[in-house]
Amino acid sequence: MVNIKSKSEIELMQASAEILIEVLKSLEREIQPGVTTSQLDQIAEKIILSRGAIPSFKGYSMYDCMDYPASICASVNDQVVHGIPDSRSLCAGDIVSIDVGVFYKGFHSDAARTWGVSTISSKAASIIEVAKASFFKGVEMAVKDNRISDISGAIEDYVLENGYSIVTDLTGHGIGRKLHEDPSIPNFRNKYKGPRLQNGMALAIEPMINQGTSRVRTLENKWTVVTADGKLSAHYENTVIVNDNKPLILTLY
Repeated sequence: MVNIKSKSEIELMQASAEILIEVLKSLEREIQPGVTTSQLDQIAEKIILSRGAIPSFKGYSMYDCMDYPASICASVNDQVVHGIPDSRSLCAGDIVSIDVGVFYKGFHSDAARTWGVSTISSKAASIIEVAKASFFKGVEMAVKDNRISDISGAIEDYVLENGYSIVTDLTGHGIGRKLHEDPSIPNFRNKYKGPRLQNGMALAIEPMINQGTSRVRTLENKWTVVTADGKLSAHYENTVIVNDNKPLILTLY
């Protein structure tokens, strides 16, 4: 069942998103050689808690996974999503995807960015840019009376036209009082057209694209998803409200 958000609920989601934006801006400034993903996690958690909010991800359970142990997901190079922060230091040339969720006054916001560490290769810069641009192609379709499949198709077309593959094992999702709500939002076409979009629907649209094969595998920690061929992956996500012909992107800055 898809939950339509009222004006007051959207305002609460906006307040949650403002905290998330503060976190992303702070982390972006810290992305440099030598910093560990654990340090980034500590920075994010401190900001979230100081604003009276709760990290959406910490303690979250999914599928057969144990509770997620951190406040952010930090996925480096061939890690697609759900990279668990640890003592690994970032190196010049790496790319790192940071995914953050914030729970504030009963509502979640969710967003992800992929950044380069210091100077990166042109190929690394390209996959980051295509992931971001594919999101904006998809969000153009997030308007009243379209369907989820219109978002999916726009993302897929742009990614494939630019020579990258799309992760098909993972999708975007609805969001609100729960971190993951209906509907599922694939980044690729399939038989699922999804519900017709209505004003007030809250969507976490998140293209995940790979440099090589679309195939992925999950590490022994049961959380971290990596590319099957070890090539780069990039992730870009925002929380979006369907709003007539101009979607409201809550987590954009």
